[in-house]
Parts: sequence; structure tokens; C-alpha cells
Amino acid sequence: MAHNVDISHNFAEFAANTRFSDLPPLAVEAAKKSVLDTIGVMLGASGMEPAVNPIIELVTDAGGKGEASILGFGGRVPAPAAAFANGTLAHGLDYDSQTPWGAHPDSSLVPALLALGERKGDVTGQELITAVAIGQELFIRLRCNVGWHMDWNLSGAVGVYSGVAACGALLGLNAQQIAHAMGIVSLTAGGTMEQIFGIGSDLRGLYAGFIAQSCVNAVLLAQKGMLGMGNLFEGEAGVFKVYFNGEYNREKMLENLGSEYLSAGMTYKYWPAVGNAHTYIHAAIEMLRENPIKVEDIESVRVYVGNFAQRMTQPLKERKAPDTMMDAKFSLPFTVALALVKGRMNISDFSTDTLKDQQILALADKVEPVFDSAFNWDLKLPDGKVEVVMRDGRRIERLGSEVPGTPERPMTWEELLQKFSDCAQSSNNPIPLENIKRAKDLIKSLETCKEIIQILELVR
Repeated sequence: MAHNVDISHNFAEFAANTRFSDLPPLAVEAAKKSVLDTIGVMLGASGMEPAVNPIIELVTDAGGKGEASILGFGGRVPAPAAAFANGTLAHGLDYDSQTPWGAHPDSSLVPALLALGERKGDVTGQELITAVAIGQELFIRLRCNVGWHMDWNLSGAVGVYSGVAACGALLGLNAQQIAHAMGIVSLTAGGTMEQIFGIGSDLRGLYAGFIAQSCVNAVLLAQKGMLGMGNLFEGEAGVFKVYFNGEYNREKMLENLGSEYLSAGMTYKYWPAVGNAHTYIHAAIEMLRENPIKVEDIESVRVYVGNFAQRMTQPLKERKAPDTMMDAKFSLPFTVALALVKGRMNISDFSTDTLKDQQILALADKVEPVFDSAFNWDLKLPDGKVEVVMRDGRRIERLGSEVPGTPERPMTWEELLQKFSDCAQSSNNPIPLENIKRAKDLIKSLETCKEIIQILELVR
């Protein structure tokens, strides 16, 4: 059905006209948790993921006007550069939040908003919450209602639009300016899933940095009067046709927009690994808790995989002995072996030493995938199944259901605050415990914060 107005204008109107008072309590809570979680994982990545160092060196060497902070490293750089660096940090550990349907809005959204907030000054906690809620809502509505075939990197293909709408709202742009910003940022949308499926690369965290940087640049250009395009999504060569083969549900995208907030279901990672591995990690940890298993008595391990999880086992030889921490976090044999050996999984369990741990590598070598279409990822992330065969012939299996950090078992504030502390204490720049506590208190009561720079001053 033809429409007189491209859906980008509906999105822009929503972004420009939404106020804190419009948000339901659960959307406010999700936004606050996302700010806490994202700042935490940025700090953790600064000290735990060496792959971020070239990006930090690049932006600091370039210098420029000191508008915004690089978390975990200190120093101030232009806002787009800060968004680039912090966005890379936010996804650098693969520890960042995601929607219940997969994909990551917050690791690009929050760094972009923080950079703009510092640049603008006088941004309140309520304004930040509102912008995060806008970005999350548009991201989810796009993610769930396009025909995605695991080809484009979905976070990059839709996250630029939700992110730029949120950034425009934070700067107080009108609907027309936000629509223009969405057109401008479309020139940077993309990236394919090969960066996720491939091995031997440090690019995983980098895409969130590029999204964040693009969002900041686009809204600043729109603010200065640059024009976008009128039929961004639904035009003859619009986003929906080019990226998604014309498969999209316009009605669902707009249904109750502004009155119903799907962002209330945002999920936060309990473990620092790709979200699709969490059901398998959970199955392994719970199997150990429920059964008297000695690792040295394990004969073999089977992981039952569907269409997406199978990619985390191929090529099998390389997945069993990953060379980089990013590859380790995307490896089902390695993450399951680590969970079985350690009986847990913390931010400190992923290090260059872990990649060489002979006990983990020996067990990972015993992990074999079994394809089962019952574990395919269609929209909802599927449960995972792990089966252990013991040397005495016993077979023990566990389904990874009700995983911590999912809608069925959401992380509590207490768990998120502890995760923040663990990450903050891993920061490249040591952060005093008192500052960590004050930052947690400020973010948990973010709606009362008079200026968000108070938080950043404690942790940068």
C-alpha cells in the first residue's frame, strides 16, 4: 500500500515530541539500566580488550577540540571521536545489552548520547533517559519488523536510524531536522554479518563505534542545515527495498508508537560472550551445579545447534582453539569448555592467558556440534542444549532455559550494580571505589541527576 509520507517522518515526529513525562516506568527503568550497563562495559573493555587500543591511539593522536571524554583512558577529544572510541569500547567485550530478539542498540546509542551530552552541556538525567528510550524503541520496532536473512549486520543496518533519532531528540532538533539527520546517516548504514561469522578479526567492537560516530556527525550536520532525503525508507531505492528486499511491516512498526514501549524488555548480559552462546553457557554451568562432574572424567561434549549457533562451531578446528578474545567469545566449543572448567564465567575469565589455558583447550577439543533445526534462531533466541558423555558411560544433558539476563530471568538491579563494579574495577585507568559507588548511585537515580557530566567525571 502506498503512503503519502515516508515512515522516517513518523519516526522523526515521535523522537521530536516525546518527553520524559510520556515514558512509562518500565521504559525509564530500561533506559537507566542501559546507561549503567553500557558505561560499565566500556570501562571493562578499556582494561580487558587490547583490540581497542588502535582506535584509542587514532583518536588521541588526531587530537582536536576537547568536547567529550574517552572512558577508561581519560582525555577529551571532539564529540564524534569520543563517540567512536566509546562505542568501540561498549561492544569490545561482547558484554553489552541486547534486545530479546538479538542485536545491540545500546553500545552505539549510549556512547553517542554521552558524547553529545558532554558537548552540549547542561543535559539532565531525564533528558538522557528520554533519548535512550526513544532510540531503544525505534531500534526494536525496526529490528522486529524487517525481513532479515542474517546478511546485513542488523545493528548497523537499523541502529544508525534509531541512534540518530535519539541524538536529535537530545539536542532538541525538530522533527524535520531529525528526518534530515536520518537521511544523512543512511550514507553510513551497513556492514555484513561476515564480520560476526568470520574468524581472526578485531572488527567486532568497531562497528558500534562507527555507528555512534555517524550518529553524532549526522545530527550536527542536520543542526547546521544539511538536508537528507524525503523517501528514505519507502522510496524506490529506499532502505526497506535495498537492505530487506521490500520485506517490512509498516503497520507493526507504527502500532501504538508513543504509547507502548517494547524497550521495557531490554536484556543485559550475565556473561561476557555473544548472546547466542548464553543458553549453552547456562546449560553447562547448571549441569555442573546439579551433577557431580569432574572435568577430567569427561569423554566428549555435544552441543545441539541450529542455523545461527552452527556458525559458532565452524570452522571447527579454529573454533576449538581461538586466536583472539573476540573469536573466543563467539566460539561455542571454547565458551562451553570454559564454563565447564571454571563453573562460572566472569569478565576476568577472558584474557590472553585464558586463550592458552591447556585444560580449557583440551576440553574444547572434545566438543562436537550436532545440528538440529529445533534450535534455529528465527525471531526469539532459542534455548541451547549441552550433552556430556562421561568415561563411565553416563550421559548427562541440560537445556539452557530461563537464562539469567533474559526476559524469563531478568537481571536485578543488584546484579547489574555488581556487574558495573566488576567492570569498573577492570578499567585501564584505576577508579577509586568511592567513585564507583557514587557513579552507581547517580545512575540508579538518574532521573534526579541535574547534569550527566557529574557521572562521567567520576569514571573517565
